[in-house]
Amino acid sequence: MMGPMRSACFCALLFLAAALPAQWNPQVGQWSKTSPDDVRIMTWNVQDGLCSTNTKQSGANNWTALARIVAALKPDVLILQECADNSGNGTGSGMDSVANMTTTLNLFLHGGTDTFTAGSPAVSAYVQLYAPGYDLPYIFVSTSNDNYNRNIILSRWAFTDLNGDTKSTQSDIPSVTAHLYAGGGTGGIRGFMFAEISLPNANYAGDLVVGNAHLKAGGTAADHTQRVNAACNVAYYIDHMLNGAGTGLPDPFAKIADAPAATSILNPNTAVVLGGDWNEDEVTNGTVGPATWLTEALTPDSASGSDGTDRNRTDMLLDGAQDVFTGSTVTGFGSKYDYLAYQDSVAARRRALVFNAASLNGASIPPALIGYPGTISSMSNTASDHRPVIMDLILPRPLACNTAALDLGFAKLGGNLLFPRFAACGSTAVGAPVTLALTDAAPAALIYVGIGSSSGFLNIAGGTVLPTPLSVLGPFLTDAIGAFSITIPNAAGSAVVQWAIVDPGATFSLAFSNGLSF
Repeated sequence: MMGPMRSACFCALLFLAAALPAQWNPQVGQWSKTSPDDVRIMTWNVQDGLCSTNTKQSGANNWTALARIVAALKPDVLILQECADNSGNGTGSGMDSVANMTTTLNLFLHGGTDTFTAGSPAVSAYVQLYAPGYDLPYIFVSTSNDNYNRNIILSRWAFTDLNGDTKSTQSDIPSVTAHLYAGGGTGGIRGFMFAEISLPNANYAGDLVVGNAHLKAGGTAADHTQRVNAACNVAYYIDHMLNGAGTGLPDPFAKIADAPAATSILNPNTAVVLGGDWNEDEVTNGTVGPATWLTEALTPDSASGSDGTDRNRTDMLLDGAQDVFTGSTVTGFGSKYDYLAYQDSVAARRRALVFNAASLNGASIPPALIGYPGTISSMSNTASDHRPVIMDLILPRPLACNTAALDLGFAKLGGNLLFPRFAACGSTAVGAPVTLALTDAAPAALIYVGIGSSSGFLNIAGGTVLPTPLSVLGPFLTDAIGAFSITIPNAAGSAVVQWAIVDPGATFSLAFSNGLSF
């Protein structure tokens, strides 16, 4: 039975939940993240619309449609393909230099004077016009190209070297010498670019590495072979250079020409996410293509480590993105060509979607699209011949107190992902009240307050089961930000207990040996 204090708190949380607007409710035009600490990554082949000679004036044109859709979805990291091709856009000639493309992207995001157009008019269609306060200030334009397009990574957070090789960005992976399943070489015709991104320490326990590629187009056997060869080399680079192939050392077989050489593998709380236009629909064509190789390497294995590109050497997972309203997985030309993949032993996927303005109705239209000079249902087709894929990830949270006694890391136990976040943790005397401030609210999730003995609360990073005795209070709804108070009960006669608020952030069920479950 719920006591008077907890009953009152529960009701107060419900009241706050009703008062706060939902951030994710596309049926009524709310397309933001569930939690501000989720990391939203978006990949989009923009079909030449981002180039220096394109018109940058508001109208029923691809530049305006691109700007409004980015403003509506507000990714934290945006990876783009088919940029810089003035000839392909039909507005100029040649491919933009890295400098000109960087300037163009700043105009796309922030507006300003269009020095690429006669008369230097002011840009009248740009992302911040439709989403004030939103920005992607860190821009990486790849030097690798096919003499037509460039790939791009834009980020909310700064790029930084995470493995000691002095490089925070690379336009392509270092050359790989043939070894195991890797045939040798680099990341393909346009390169497979990588950016190492520094996440705020106050919000995340690790950082983020993002890869982006536009793999070889075409339906011939030779085209497929090029895509697969590039994917094999990149898979080897992720497993051996970034993750250490289970050895704890970067490039343990000295097969990757990284110069200067990396001095460490990635922090275990740092996730690798891959994306781009990989130009093959492996769901419908029945082949083992680049998406399979990039996530599984040689051996499909999702249960235990082997040679996959997840941090624990199991397989990474693909996005599974669908149109919110139609369920379609199509991203271009009737196929699934555009992908995101993530390390599910480090990150938990909250959602993934394919965005298509043609699926919207009056209520579901995000504010940034309202006022578009053309027909809103045609915006996606106007912007590009590809649809963007968006994924919201929950990344490991930092542990802010008593790390010797509380270890809320990540683990896979019983085949299920246990990925706790927490709003607070600490030690307190038995019987003392604790005021809990919920600042990391997650709509529709449940929160549990766990109480452990002085010998320790919960250590799951190494796969340890819950200690006994242990009490679990709650659940409490966390779809509100506010404060409430609980009194810590006695635990095994201890004078001091460890406590933490645990918010799964994703749907799962785990049973432990003592019968308790989160």
